[in-house]
Amino acid sequence: MSLDPEYLIYLKRREGMDHDFYPYSNFFTRPKTQWANGEKLLIWPVVSLEYFPMVPSDDPFRAPGHMQTAYPDYRHYTAREYGTRIGIYRLLDAFEKCGITISIAMNAAVAERYPELAGDIISAGHEIIAHSVDMNGTIAGGMDEEVERRLIIHSFDTIEKATGQRPRGWLSIARSQSFNTPWLLVEAGAKYMCDWGNDEVPNRFDTQSGPTTNIPLNHELSDRQIINVQQHSIDSFAEQIRDGSDWLLTEAGEHGGRLLLLQLTPYISGLPFRIGVLERLIADLSANPDIRFATGASLLKQWESSCS
Repeated sequence: MSLDPEYLIYLKRREGMDHDFYPYSNFFTRPKTQWANGEKLLIWPVVSLEYFPMVPSDDPFRAPGHMQTAYPDYRHYTAREYGTRIGIYRLLDAFEKCGITISIAMNAAVAERYPELAGDIISAGHEIIAHSVDMNGTIAGGMDEEVERRLIIHSFDTIEKATGQRPRGWLSIARSQSFNTPWLLVEAGAKYMCDWGNDEVPNRFDTQSGPTTNIPLNHELSDRQIINVQQHSIDSFAEQIRDGSDWLLTEAGEHGGRLLLLQLTPYISGLPFRIGVLERLIADLSANPDIRFATGASLLKQWESSCS
């Protein structure tokens, strides 16, 4: 069976990047990044705080981690609910023991349904990143522009109403965007996004609504990918984070400041047989004088200062 010739036509295929958001840049030939206090490595912890409706929507796709068995899928629903009842507080406590503030990628439904939890996060000084409306709020190519615009604005507005603070950042479900997402985020007032895993430091995007910044949140280093998908242990997850930090610290000596993410899911890493290993990992990393933890907002500020 032969393909229709039109299948191979892609209007943006050309030399260089297949889009106009940013030009190609070799990581090792750029000016050295200088973090604010001279650290070699910044670690960015991002906790995904999600609400999974009992009935999943497969339009345009089913979100990772969503319900899997016949309705009502209480097995997976209550496992996810564990994250908002118990797991999130264990993770917050682990970071607070070391005096670390973090970023929480929050579905708007969490802020709306659990205002006490949202209040606890804000009062502890943590940052909230908008993470769609709930785990049915997926985005993909071909989505109607106005539908996507309403979803993004509703996410920001709902979190702002619940917490008194408008998020500065955005994380799409499954990091999935349409061709319109970057400029719609700028239009909605977002200062940065974290869907594109193309780098290890932030990079500038130019959109039809104005510039923005992407802070890369690499999927390969998330607990969902390593523990749930690849079926590694929490010890293996911690070892991979340590290996990454060791490598980047060495690299920073020649090429300037580096960035490592630590993306966590409350119903995965907040379980009692995993949290102890994670607490030790956080404590060990925070004790290194060449390492500092940062939120997305503080990362953005330091990056802009380094580039000015």
